[in-house]
Amino acid sequence: MRTLDIDFVRAQFPAFSEPSLQGQAFFQNAGGSYTCKPVIDRLYRFYTQRKVQPNSPFEASRLGGEEMDEARERLAALLGVETDELSFGPSTTQNTYVLAQAFRQWLNPGDAVVVTDQDHEANSGPWRRLSEDGIEIREWRIDPETGTLDPQDLENLLDERVRLVCFPHCSNVVGDINPVTEITAIAHAAGAFVCVDGVSYVPHGFPNVGELGPDIYLFSAYKTYGPHQGCMVIRRALGQMLPNQGHYFNGDVLYKRFTPAGPDHAQIAASAGMADYVDLLCDHHQGPQAGAAQRGGFAHDLMRRHETGLLQPLLDSVKNRNAVRLLGPAEAVRRAPTVSLALNRASLPVAAELAEHGVMADGGDFYAMRTLQAMGIDPDQGVLRLSFTHYTSQQEINQLLEALDRVL
Repeated sequence: MRTLDIDFVRAQFPAFSEPSLQGQAFFQNAGGSYTCKPVIDRLYRFYTQRKVQPNSPFEASRLGGEEMDEARERLAALLGVETDELSFGPSTTQNTYVLAQAFRQWLNPGDAVVVTDQDHEANSGPWRRLSEDGIEIREWRIDPETGTLDPQDLENLLDERVRLVCFPHCSNVVGDINPVTEITAIAHAAGAFVCVDGVSYVPHGFPNVGELGPDIYLFSAYKTYGPHQGCMVIRRALGQMLPNQGHYFNGDVLYKRFTPAGPDHAQIAASAGMADYVDLLCDHHQGPQAGAAQRGGFAHDLMRRHETGLLQPLLDSVKNRNAVRLLGPAEAVRRAPTVSLALNRASLPVAAELAEHGVMADGGDFYAMRTLQAMGIDPDQGVLRLSFTHYTSQQEINQLLEALDRVL
């Protein structure tokens, strides 16, 4: 197993050489990551050389369209799905809202949808609103002490009326990683489709969605070193079954069926830079030479090993502190490096104190009010969230631990 070359990684992110950010350790990555250079380069090129309507019969337009197509092709291959099963939208929240409108037309009164109280509101609220049309909403609830979901509890909710099960790959405040393949198999066995919110997982390595098995998988490119776009996988069987939400003349093109607004051409084209970055990581660390999903899996494992090694000392430092409640597992291998702490005081002022020590973090509810309430935490007080990713260094972890000692 190879060790991540952290110096090489950080060299791919211009933020780490930006003078105004020197001495600042970034621990708000779950809200949005730094952008890698290949994405910035592609975005700059599009705006300077291709900023015309794509797919017209002249060079700049043709090249712009090709770059948009390249982004879809390469990211879909990285995710282990067919090219037209990946579509782009303004955000994951917007993509989920559009999907919910398609299901609103497709479902019948008396049908049921399962949601969780572990989700970010983006993968909960739009589905819950279907109750306005007579759809039954069943809540798969977390353990109030641990914040985790038990697949057995899901089985108890399923019957022939359940048409869709929605849950997160990873909670954005609890950090627990859910077993997507196991949960998907349980739902499919009951005849239900599956929608997975991957926003808090994908920054820690692109998953092979084809192997995981869900029917819908959503994530945000701006939290995955890319531009501000929502990425949405809809497997063909479901995508062709749901009513078209786009222009009627685009209804026979799968990746256009759930994109009612005009796409952001430049940001879609720049999304190919995320695949460029995975290729750079793979080649620098002597990973597999062929197979986009295999190369993505290699980069995923590099990232996870590095993150896990940095995460365990942080968990050990906070799990037994007085007046501090660690949300989620205390074992790094079971979670993402998104660490939320419930304190005996409001969280946002604590984040402001950390900023005085060069630590960029945040406090609040992070759109996970239902999760916090289920765990007995006042959303107005919120939690202090410390989130990092594979480009975080040991020196930055040390800076965080020293700042926490002073502030907590």
